[in-house]
Amino acid sequence: MNFNWNHAKAFLKTVETGSLSAAAVDLGMTQPTLGRQVTALEEELGVVLFERVGRGLVLTPNGEQLLDHVRKMAQSADHLSMLASGQNENIAGKIIITATDVMAFHVLPSIIIALRRAEPELSVEVIASNSASDLLRREADIALRAFRPTEPELIGRKLRDDESYLYAANTYLQQLGNPDRPDQFSQANFLGFKDNQRYLETLRGWGFALHDGHFSVICESLIIHWQMVLEGAGVGVMAGAIGDHEPRVRRIVPTLPPFISELWLVTHRELKTNLRVRRVFDFLAHHLST
Repeated sequence: MNFNWNHAKAFLKTVETGSLSAAAVDLGMTQPTLGRQVTALEEELGVVLFERVGRGLVLTPNGEQLLDHVRKMAQSADHLSMLASGQNENIAGKIIITATDVMAFHVLPSIIIALRRAEPELSVEVIASNSASDLLRREADIALRAFRPTEPELIGRKLRDDESYLYAANTYLQQLGNPDRPDQFSQANFLGFKDNQRYLETLRGWGFALHDGHFSVICESLIIHWQMVLEGAGVGVMAGAIGDHEPRVRRIVPTLPPFISELWLVTHRELKTNLRVRRVFDFLAHHLST
């Protein structure tokens, strides 16, 4: 039997994304091409891997049994790629950095410009995402995260603690009568997040009499969240280093404590021996620690 790894990758990506169309997008191919690769794998192995249920795909028992083996193969392939990248002592080439959309928008541009001036042979791709990219699968080379990495294959350096505060537009606060105590915000709109419970409990602990109905807008994008604040949609959260320099808004109840978040710089431990990644890692650490 001639086993084709590309066919196995098509199968694995289809399982991970849940559909042929999503898998095709991730792998940069058309859906018919990906479908043919999955079919080819079934023919190579002589088994049926998926059954169609409605518009979805469900793994057959044979597909379930094969899945663990293909995942192990993918992990081995990723590990081999890491080992090869770790031996690269050429600064020229592409580096992929992932960060939250707020950091990518407000913080990284000036740093990337300085990096390109220092290392003009570098090509930089920035992924703005509020979900953690998978460094082990090479979705990015370096990540800026708000938490310590737990995977043994990753290394991280804590750069600093960031303080965030509650802000609202000056015009919106005027509409509310310029309240200055938590108990005076019972009629205010608050901008929330998809996973809002911890945030809500913190605000209640600070004296805000709030319930789910106070969160008029829910948004996972921090950039959109902040733009809503600027436009007067309600009370929201932003890092003090950004919010305190925006004249259209002001902190509400300035005596409240800040929200504290950590900033970590993370990469794969074997990529730390790669000259390109090591140079960018150290450059980011220097500029973001100050």
